[in-house]
Amino acid sequence: MSSNQPTISNITRRMSSIHKETKPYEKHPKFGNLPLSTSGPQDCALTGTALLNTPYLNKGAGFPPEERKTFKLTGLLPQNVQTLDQQVKRAYQQYSTRVDDLAKNTFMTSLAYQNEVLYYRLIQDHLKEMFSIIYTPTEGDAIQNYSRLFRRPEGCFLNINDTGRVYDDLAQWGSPEDIDYIVVTDGEEILGIGDQGVGGILISVAKLVLTTLCAGIHPNRTLPVVLDCGTNNEELLNDDLYLGLKKPRARGKEYDDFVDTFIQSARKLYPKAYIHFEDFGLPNARRILDRYRPEIPCFNDDVQGTGCVTLAAIMAGLHVSKLKLEDMRMVVFGAGTAGTGIADQVRDAIAADSGKSKEEAAKQIWCVDKPGLLLKSHGDKLTPAQVEYARDDSEWEGNEGHDLLAVIKGVKPHVLIGTSTRPKSFTKEIVQEMASHVSRPIIFPLSNPTRLHEASPSDLNEWTKGKALIATGSPFPPVKYDGKEYEIAECNNSTCFPGIGLGCVLSRSKLLSDKMLVAAVKSLAAQSPALKDPDKGLLPDVIHVREISVHIAKAVIRQAVDEGLATQEGIPDDEEDLEEWIREQMWDAAYRPLKFVEKSTAGRHAKGEMGVAGSGAQV
Repeated sequence: MSSNQPTISNITRRMSSIHKETKPYEKHPKFGNLPLSTSGPQDCALTGTALLNTPYLNKGAGFPPEERKTFKLTGLLPQNVQTLDQQVKRAYQQYSTRVDDLAKNTFMTSLAYQNEVLYYRLIQDHLKEMFSIIYTPTEGDAIQNYSRLFRRPEGCFLNINDTGRVYDDLAQWGSPEDIDYIVVTDGEEILGIGDQGVGGILISVAKLVLTTLCAGIHPNRTLPVVLDCGTNNEELLNDDLYLGLKKPRARGKEYDDFVDTFIQSARKLYPKAYIHFEDFGLPNARRILDRYRPEIPCFNDDVQGTGCVTLAAIMAGLHVSKLKLEDMRMVVFGAGTAGTGIADQVRDAIAADSGKSKEEAAKQIWCVDKPGLLLKSHGDKLTPAQVEYARDDSEWEGNEGHDLLAVIKGVKPHVLIGTSTRPKSFTKEIVQEMASHVSRPIIFPLSNPTRLHEASPSDLNEWTKGKALIATGSPFPPVKYDGKEYEIAECNNSTCFPGIGLGCVLSRSKLLSDKMLVAAVKSLAAQSPALKDPDKGLLPDVIHVREISVHIAKAVIRQAVDEGLATQEGIPDDEEDLEEWIREQMWDAAYRPLKFVEKSTAGRHAKGEMGVAGSGAQV
């Protein structure tokens, strides 16, 4: 890593000098006129109850006296004006009274309907505590109970029985300039809990919350979508309260035509929108991504996001162990969507750094799945994503077998990745066999939830006598060996995918290229605490995620410009100006002053129409 790469410590030092801490009520002197500028007053044409019922403009008891008079709120609110900090304190006390995590999740959803700024500020102030409530694992519980907890719809519901209505239904959400970021799912493979049908809309909602929380994507410029293709979940099909299509999942041409109708409609209606695919099933996730990547700016977090954040941790681990990427050998245990996605990102990075072809780079990766080491003789049993990593049978002749232990003995890998969902599959024998061949084994048990981890960090640390460089798929406390403490990195996609999305949105990139992803990975790896202290985590903590996202977005934008993919005019050349340009367009959980404008001259944002279906439908 070059010494001038950003780290968390120098980011923190530079924040005050680079970002001038412009107050929400002061227009930014250089970038305040950008369409996505977040400084200075914002127009508002609403008054009274209509204003209080608009989440992205509502301040509740936080409206100052002059705004209460201007916007006819004086008789609608208690007299005492509250600061945002006081509102957060009250909301946190209310949150803390909820009896279980699902009830807390429901409370947060209700708060988001009422006051967007307060919702995000509450999470920001209690990020470590609330992350698991607004996302996995609690959001998984909410998705499983979607039809029973349903109160009001969120997002856009498209169903395969009404393909002819897809364009019109999408058109309800605004003008071509209104949508920056779309998350779409078909609900087939949700958060490790499988097929949840129409309940998948909540994963689209949750991912968009993370883009705002982690990277400042404007929350009223996003659109969550579910493609209801039926479900193969028998429990849902037999539930009379289930709200989705009660039919087996569509496959083949019918499914492909439905997805294509959505993509083409979304691109025509919202030509600047970045499309994020989420939790599609194994037969479709990679196939859909590969089909549309050459045509539109799109991303699949399960395929690419997991691969990017894992590759960043690997790069940091290789730095600690003083090994080059082009010399590394890696074994992936569990060659599903996540496992092959990681393999792809590592392969692409090896190729980019060494000049090797992707085919040559893939030879440094061995994948093990249900049949054992993937071999070409497995033929039709291999998924399209697995084919490239299948080894020639002749290459493995003379080895002891095809299971994980045999592969570790034969390959002597530097890196072992677990995406198998098979708990405790990294046994003491396997780990110590690996450690006998390399000085600092890099071992990542990534399966979620925690009960499905391939090994616990404490066991890995003990079995390798403190030598293992460890990252996991869920948060773990530090571990100790021989009186020394080691931090455990979490491969949390939220440190990566929001910044990538921010970079694509702000640059209005025509595509998301391989080189843009590699730039994002290198930016994240450069912020690893382990680069300065090998006993620290291989990845920066999620509490620093907005700063992380700024630098990832900067790297992505720079690469998009270099490749001629960026279409946004006026992207600064100067590094500090570019950073400031990015920050000025990141939405923040702060109350901005409201400026009254007449409805006849007001834009859709000022009239409270953003994110409201039917208020600005395209013809």
